[in-house]
Amino acid sequence: MTAQNLQLARRIPIPEPAEEFEKALDGLATLDLVHLSRQTLGDSALETELLALFQNQARQFAKRLAGPSHPGDEKWRADLAHTLKGSARAVGAFKAAQAAENYEVAVNARSQKTERALQRLCDVIEETRAEIVGLLERA
Repeated sequence: MTAQNLQLARRIPIPEPAEEFEKALDGLATLDLVHLSRQTLGDSALETELLALFQNQARQFAKRLAGPSHPGDEKWRADLAHTLKGSARAVGAFKAAQAAENYEVAVNARSQKTERALQRLCDVIEETRAEIVGLLERA
């Protein structure tokens, strides 16, 4: 990128993440067990293992993201959210995936709503983990 293009890019305002992102969370189920079953070809032992792995990963990621934010953290925070989004989609945790995407977009846009998106992500992770724990206890 030339110096002139970089200067121009700095002047173009980056739009705030859409309010629809936040609203989209309310319409999503916490876990889609049909999707998970398709992903595992109906192997219930594999489903249990994947859910346990995801809930541990999500807990670790949430803990790391909830730590103090410092200038220059944007890349690793966006990367962590991106990884969480992929993992969540794989196990059918679509609400967590959407919350992770919302946070990733907010971080990359340096949005004023980044803290709100992070709080919502952490809340959704806890909701998802609680549902997984309930499922695992019944298994």
